[in-house]
Amino acid sequence: MLVGKPVIRGTRLAVEFILGLIVQSWPEDEIIRNYRLTREQVRACVAWAQQRLNEEKVFAIAV
Repeated sequence: MLVGKPVIRGTRLAVEFILGLIVQSWPEDEIIRNYRLTREQVRACVAWAQQRLNEEKVFAIAV
């Protein structure tokens, strides 16, 4: 972990950073080339985020 944030194994790249690149519409091939990652590592970042969202519970409250 990097200051408590999950990182891609074998790197110092935070998952949050890679997700940010995806949100900014970086092509997957460009992320892979620029940061020397594998396609599986990039997709694992997205899978990690999806799992976190599935675990999150949201409850409506009356105000």
